[in-house]
Amino acid sequence: MKYTLLEIVQEILSDMDSDEVNSIDDTVESQQVASIVRSAYMAIMSNRNWAHSRKLVNLVNSTTPAQPTHMYLESPIKEMVYVNYNCVKPDQPNRRIYQTMKWLEPDAFLRRQNALNSDLSNVDVIQDPTGIELLIRNDKNPEYFTSFDDNVLVFDSYLASVENTIQSSKVQACAYVMPTWTHLDDAVPDLPDEAFTLLIEEAKSRAMLRLKQVADQKSEQEARRQNQWLSRKQWRVNGGVKYPDYGRRSRKGPRDKTFERND
Repeated sequence: MKYTLLEIVQEILSDMDSDEVNSIDDTVESQQVASIVRSAYMAIMSNRNWAHSRKLVNLVNSTTPAQPTHMYLESPIKEMVYVNYNCVKPDQPNRRIYQTMKWLEPDAFLRRQNALNSDLSNVDVIQDPTGIELLIRNDKNPEYFTSFDDNVLVFDSYLASVENTIQSSKVQACAYVMPTWTHLDDAVPDLPDEAFTLLIEEAKSRAMLRLKQVADQKSEQEARRQNQWLSRKQWRVNGGVKYPDYGRRSRKGPRDKTFERND
């Protein structure tokens, strides 16, 4: 069952033997509890990659041909899962050929790109927004990507005969996205139904300690129990955590090589 922020605050205040409120702004204490709920929520969301926060996201291509392989993260992304690009060929303009881009650590990416010959016509010398030069091929669809600042993705190449820059419309990207917090009475925190007990108990434990200077052992115990249980059962569609089968059955399907090191 899901609860509004006001309902969560009211439950915590009740357990603290505090005054009843009809809004999170009614008293100084209710405002403090609401802030504690917010900090507990953000901590819970940061501690693991929640299944419901895994979403398809947009990447924004560079607005200048001077940086043809730069793309920018649009959402408050916590962690990228994969990036696919439509590597269409000049003789097949209407076909969709999505291929998974391979991640390289920045140092490995630079070693690979620096091996290119800048005297050749199929190699562009571009400048990163920092002013650093990068060598980029202009005669092939991208294959690798990296990020130097955790905000801008840089790809290794682009097909100049098809496009001036890598295009947002050709990207399929998936990532874990940090949700936004709405600090209103009727706002419902973005959590699965079964995770609300964890949020309430965690916030209650913090509120008792900070506002009453009393440790709520029961709430702490329940918060730990809920956290352990939810760490195993957060994937509704895929059936939760899969444990090792120790050779009892073979693993089916290819491994996702998106973020394997290739240096």
